[in-house]
Amino acid sequence: MSQAEQALLSDPQGSRNPLWTLGLLRSEITTLLRRHRTYALLAVLAAVPVLIGIAIRIETGGGGGGEGGPDGGAGPAFLAQVTNNGFFLVFAALAATLPVFLPMAVGVVAGDAIAGEANSGTLRYLLVAPAGRTRLLLVKYASVLVFCLVATLVVAVSALAVGALLFPVGDVTTISGTRIGFGEGLARAALTALVVAVSLTGFAAIGLFVSTLTGSGIGAMAATVGLLITVQILDSIPQLSGVHPYLFAHYWMSFADVLREPVYWDDLSKNFQLQGLYVAVFGSAAWARFTAKDITA
Repeated sequence: MSQAEQALLSDPQGSRNPLWTLGLLRSEITTLLRRHRTYALLAVLAAVPVLIGIAIRIETGGGGGGEGGPDGGAGPAFLAQVTNNGFFLVFAALAATLPVFLPMAVGVVAGDAIAGEANSGTLRYLLVAPAGRTRLLLVKYASVLVFCLVATLVVAVSALAVGALLFPVGDVTTISGTRIGFGEGLARAALTALVVAVSLTGFAAIGLFVSTLTGSGIGAMAATVGLLITVQILDSIPQLSGVHPYLFAHYWMSFADVLREPVYWDDLSKNFQLQGLYVAVFGSAAWARFTAKDITA
């Protein structure tokens, strides 16, 4: 049990203070980021750009691979550009991790948010005090969103460091063929990381909802990851193209439009709207389930 939870049990009236909510959120985020499981997840995510960079370096010997478009060549988008400018490893790593690795990590954290508390027996004791189930649910979801951002930044920063170490860096050629300065390129990379983090908010809400359905943290994590795999399969079947625009993962790769000049917002806007819809629907479902749930563990 976290320090904020212990403080609540010792002083139930403190839960009515807005500052206590911030304290609970800070404690929740600190506890999440200090878990060994979180370290392991972030380490795996940080290792992906390293492996991609080393593989490209070995394959090309560090030589340039031409100025083809980011979708030219095999592998994830932007992969062909990495040898010319290590900056593109940021986009290649995000393209490689977004379909599976990043959402799986988010699914593990979101699925364990409520179910993990119930499994460990701390949820019932926390709700004995007037903390408010709505406030607790919002704090849990906010901590998952923080993890989404941290996980995305870990991939981006690792890729930028590896790209600068193994390959030349400099001005960036956009998808549109124009060139922008390295400083503006860094700003685009930061915006891309933010877009990817926002893209995971809908899936995080689904994971939180699943977490309210069971008292088994492992079961909730498995169900959330299983749903991710199912949706990815459905999104890859051409015969189901009619439902693709409604799948939470369909517009994930739209982050590539950040590297256009000017930025192409059409698919990005559709992605944000879709994620907002999933957050509203599954966030409401999680609230309805959690506020009416009989907590026995």
